This record gives sequence, structure tokens and C-alpha cells, in this order.
Amino acid sequence: MSLIEFFDNHTYRMVFFGTMTIGLVAGALGSFAYLRKQSLISDVSSHAALPGTLLAFLTAVVVLGVDGRNMIGLIIGAVVVGTIAVLFANGVTRTSKIHIDTAMAVALTIFFGAGMLLMRIIANGVFPGKGGIQDYLFGNASVITIADLTTSIIVGSLALVLMLVFWKEFALRTFDPDHSTVLGFRARTIDMLMFTTIVIATVIGVKAVGLVLMVAFVVTPPAAARQWTRTLPGMVALSAVFGALGSGVGAYLSIVLGKVPTGPLIVLTLFAIFLFSLLFSPRRSIITRIVTRARARSALKRELVLEGAAR
Repeated sequence: MSLIEFFDNHTYRMVFFGTMTIGLVAGALGSFAYLRKQSLISDVSSHAALPGTLLAFLTAVVVLGVDGRNMIGLIIGAVVVGTIAVLFANGVTRTSKIHIDTAMAVALTIFFGAGMLLMRIIANGVFPGKGGIQDYLFGNASVITIADLTTSIIVGSLALVLMLVFWKEFALRTFDPDHSTVLGFRARTIDMLMFTTIVIATVIGVKAVGLVLMVAFVVTPPAAARQWTRTLPGMVALSAVFGALGSGVGAYLSIVLGKVPTGPLIVLTLFAIFLFSLLFSPRRSIITRIVTRARARSALKRELVLEGAAR
């Protein structure tokens, strides 16, 4: 299939640009989760997005009597509940001796369990428009519509704008939280803003990719970008490029190869970018370290031989 044929198809265009948007936003904002050593935050928020979307669906259908499949409403529900889950995990760590990884695991299981319960209630009940609601579990990129793409672009752009507006606060809170507090920044407020943007980056991709695989979109691009750059702006920008590139290439290959699920192939493409970065980046790669150590050993041997000869 040629590129002209590919982009001439409406469904293919929606899949390509939809997944690229998800990868770009998730890659950029995932850098802060990666640097704060809270990469699993995306896993917590994606699993908490399930009960959030289902609660939004039930509220729209039962309480408001409107279309429960409205993308904006589902995203709002997912962001609210996802942010609550992330703040809950960090609150448990702050007020107890439980480490953040354990707290995030507890939050993940609690909210995911609630989501599965709500899904069973919806599946067994009579609710208009409930068909396909299970796509949020594993994702289905082929159902992305123009409205979904537009909503993802608007919501993702809002998250990126928040990141740029509060760039200094996010950076200080990431690298030197004590210093940011001394300067007068409210830690909880900055954390809530930062985690909200990361949650937004996560939940906009749940419908297309599924909550199971969404963590790879937030974690893998920053991990790859970190191998190539030493600065925060460079890492955020490169991570966004890696996220968009890996998502676009993976989506294209899944369609060209045929009968290959989009989400898993995108994850494998992102992993290929990470593996290449791990092996061949100029400063941090495995190969560079092996060569540097070999040269250091050779230099040490030469010095020892020269010292022995001098004696």
C-alpha cells in the first residue's frame, strides 16, 4: 500500500493522526513522571480511567438523559477519577511509611476493581449506547472519529499549554522539591497540576490503545529520549517526537501488514526506538560504555607496562 492510498482512506487517516496525537502528548508529559521515578503513575491513571469513563457514561445516561458516549464527558470523568487515584497514591506515601510503588499498586487494583464492577453492571443492565464500551479495556483505534480526534487534540493541547505555563514550577518540583517549597511554591498544588496533565496524556489514548498498553506510551518515549539528551527541554521535545514517530509508524505498519492490532504494534515500535537508543546513543549507550571501559583498561595496562619497564 502506497502512502497516497493510505492517506486517501478516512479510517486510516483517523488511526494515524489519532495515535500520533496520543504519542506526542504522552511522550512529552511522561518525561516528568519518568524523572520523578513515578513511571507507574500512567498505569494507575489508565486503570483508574476505566471507572472514570464508566461513571461518566452512567451519569450521562441515567442522571442527565443524554448520549453517554460523548468523548468530552468520558474524558472529564476519566481525568477526574484518574487524578484522584494518583493523588490517593501520593497521599498514602506522604502520610505513612508505605513506599510509592506499593501505594500505586494498591490504588491501581482498587480503582481497576471498581471499574470491572461497573462494567459488569453496565453489561447486564439496559443502557442505551452501551455497545462497544469494553473497547476501553483493550482499545480499538479503528473506531476513532473526527470528533474523537478533535477532542484529543484540544484536550492534549490544553495539557501541553499547562505544562509550558507552569514549566518552571514543574521543573523545580521534579529536580529539587525542597528548594521549590522554600521558594514559596505550594507542593500539593504543583503536584496536582503536574499529575493532572499526566493523567490527561494517559486517558486520551485509552479508547484507541486500551488501558492495558497505555503505560508504554508514557514510559517508553522518555526512557529512549533520556539516552540522547542531558537537558529537560531537550528530553521533553525528543520524547514527544519519539512518541509521535513510534505511534505513526506503528499505526501505519499495523494497517499495511493487515490483521495486526494497532496498539501492540505501536508498543513494539516504541520498544524498537528505545532499544536502538539504548544501544547506539552517543553518551549513554551500552556499546559506548563497553568501548569506554575497554579503552580505559587498555590505557591502564599500558601505564602498568611502562611503570614496570621504568623500574
